[in-house]
Amino acid sequence: MFFDVFKGFLRNRIPACLAFFLTSLPSQGALRVQSTLDDGWKFFLGDDSGASAIGFDDAAWRAVTLPHDWSIEGKFDPAAPMGAAGGFLPAGIGWYRLHFDAPEKWAGRKVLVEFEGIYQHAQVFCNGRLLAEHPYGYSGFVVDLTPALKPGGENVLAVRVDNSQQKNSRWYSGSGIYRHVRLTVSDPLHMAPWGVFVTTPSASADAATVQVRTKIQNDRETKESAVVQTTLIGPDGAELGKGEPVEAMPAAGGSCGVDQKIFLKNPPLWSPGSPKMCAAVTRIYVGSELVDEVRTPFGIRHLAWSAAHGLTINGKTVKLNGGCIHHDNGVLGACAFDWAEERKIELLKASGFNAIRTAHNPPSPALLDACDRMGMLVMEEAFDCWTTEKNKYDYSTVFKDWWERDIDAMVLRDRNHPSVVMWSIGNEIPEIFDAKGGEYGPKLADRVRENDATRPVTNGILGWPDNPDKPSPKDAERRKNALLNWDSHDIVGSNYRLYALVAEQGRFPGRAVVETESLPDNPGEHYRRVMDNSFVVGSFVWAAQDHLGESGGARWFYEGEEPVKVSKDGSITPILKHGSDKLYPWHGSNAGDLDILGNRKPMAHWRNITWDAGEKIFLAVRQPSDGRKLVIVPWGWHPTWESWTWPGREGKPMEVEVYSRYDAVRLYLNGKCVEERKPDGLFRAVFTVNYEPGTLKAVAVQDGQEVGDATLVTTGEPTAIRLTLDRREIRADGQGLSFVAVEIVDKDGRLQPNADQLVSFQLTGPGTIAGLGNANLKSDEPYQGSQCHVFHGRALVVLRAGHEAGVLTLKADVEGLAPATAEVKSIR
Repeated sequence: MFFDVFKGFLRNRIPACLAFFLTSLPSQGALRVQSTLDDGWKFFLGDDSGASAIGFDDAAWRAVTLPHDWSIEGKFDPAAPMGAAGGFLPAGIGWYRLHFDAPEKWAGRKVLVEFEGIYQHAQVFCNGRLLAEHPYGYSGFVVDLTPALKPGGENVLAVRVDNSQQKNSRWYSGSGIYRHVRLTVSDPLHMAPWGVFVTTPSASADAATVQVRTKIQNDRETKESAVVQTTLIGPDGAELGKGEPVEAMPAAGGSCGVDQKIFLKNPPLWSPGSPKMCAAVTRIYVGSELVDEVRTPFGIRHLAWSAAHGLTINGKTVKLNGGCIHHDNGVLGACAFDWAEERKIELLKASGFNAIRTAHNPPSPALLDACDRMGMLVMEEAFDCWTTEKNKYDYSTVFKDWWERDIDAMVLRDRNHPSVVMWSIGNEIPEIFDAKGGEYGPKLADRVRENDATRPVTNGILGWPDNPDKPSPKDAERRKNALLNWDSHDIVGSNYRLYALVAEQGRFPGRAVVETESLPDNPGEHYRRVMDNSFVVGSFVWAAQDHLGESGGARWFYEGEEPVKVSKDGSITPILKHGSDKLYPWHGSNAGDLDILGNRKPMAHWRNITWDAGEKIFLAVRQPSDGRKLVIVPWGWHPTWESWTWPGREGKPMEVEVYSRYDAVRLYLNGKCVEERKPDGLFRAVFTVNYEPGTLKAVAVQDGQEVGDATLVTTGEPTAIRLTLDRREIRADGQGLSFVAVEIVDKDGRLQPNADQLVSFQLTGPGTIAGLGNANLKSDEPYQGSQCHVFHGRALVVLRAGHEAGVLTLKADVEGLAPATAEVKSIR
């Protein structure tokens, strides 16, 4: 009955709010109910001391559906407090309010709200009462609304978000409630949040042991005698096995743990190549009454690591061909839409990556869910700093008070994801070689293992403790603290110093190592160190994809366009380092294999071929210098383009790069063989050819036979706009997205790589343009609006469904070209 009453309350007050909740409520009140709380929020950019009160008038506030990032809604500004580190976008303070009516029979129930991520310094109020504060912008947290809730009446959930203290991040953070919010209503006797832990102590094709550890929380007024039982469900939905009932007797106001072991024959194993997901359904009974039920997705797989075999999954060594990613979704900012996160992993997987490092913070659950489904391995990272600041207002200001809670939040929430194969406790920690590092490194590693001892712990360490060529009195102390950290790590991590770890392996023969960051150029060098040494589990390139913030990273420019330092030997060094506030309008870093829209650069193909991940040959053309010196900043490489359209360069020399694993490569221009060359040890052959329009073709040669090819054709003048949808049907739930690729093409449908026209967009139907833009990280065009230029012929528009079914029609206009339209169905 009370569920029917609650449905009526919600429909009368906020019709769009909690739509999924309304359709998923059971007919009885005993079981747990879970739903997203993304709809129906009001938002105000600014501060108001009275905004937490239940009677506060928020009628003039803007309606928003989460996830929401107010920074990406702003305009680029060289005076923005976040500066170059945050992409020159606004920060500040914002308030969110959600009105809801709680049914009378919620009295005596446990009502919890989980925030997956708020950036940052969140304060959560219910009916004017401050219930929680949470400073870290990347860890999830759970708030108990029960003490302040008013069953049978109006309630207001208010959240103050303070991102005004700048600078606090070295990359784009976003601002606001940028991940999902989830509601849980349960019996006072229930499974604690993140309280079910499923492990597989043994797993093979023949048999597996599944252990389920459950934390039971008793918020009833009396000690209870309960029975806990878990059923395992396979990928096909059929029952795999069931544990024996186990008795639990948690005291009033207390908790207890329950362990169950379930033995399976011929289990469906999870692996990167066959990511079969299972589920553990855990139930609590009091007598014959079912009082709580939780479904926990997991994968059956055996994870091990050693110097002899590296990282193994189900007994097979897996080398990590990894990439580092930040959390933003390009034109969407920090908003962690499920489909945006899934698309990111899908694109990286297609490019050849089998692992990601979540630099430098815990990711969204949606991203890990996608990794589970697609078999993408994850190194999940906790922090970018500990006690020593990198920016004045960064995590170091709260580390000592919060690191244990934030480690717990990361590990407890994410330890059931089979894709997570490694925990990282930090990145480039400045104090790693001093006494503070020697103290906290082992503490953090031990804290992780208290929550999960089934995965290795590492740390992205930058630098080296001593210099054998120039020893100093501090070397002994630095080496001592380094050993304290290394000894506490299951796998020793290093940023950019894999060669040093390899050279030292003779002193530490039992040590497994991982390159937590590597430079993006010359992928073959890193590949060889990984493949030639069993103790090296893999390497993570910086970066897998371009990202917002760290502005100017990996950029290139011609001498004279920026201040430089010229050495006596003629070498040129840029004076402005990435992240300098003088680099405006740069607002991101283009160190990625994929650009910020998700398009693959030539480097992505080179890396794929190096990894032998599917591609065999690829053709690209170097940016010409024309007598000017091209300056490449660190983390960059000589720019190359998938283009043979260079008007005005007829007869001038062009350098052509061919990436190939074959014996030799022949280069043809308009049917004539220019030259045959063997790829170097980096799987690259470089040719020089005078430009003339037409067809440039690279042909692979194996054992004297032509076996494969790659072709570039000169493109004609722009004649049309092409719109390509990644999804033609999306859910009308405020969360559905369709990414629309915008291309300027010639009469034959070929991309015009030099096109830079302004495109105007018009959307009709039940939805909005969630974001749009191009891959030019030096552009000052905002990512919100209805128009943008194409860059090298490309742009992107992201459509977001509303809450009504219908057809979204996107129209694109370019001066001098016929309009183009695309349609997306939004369905209930």
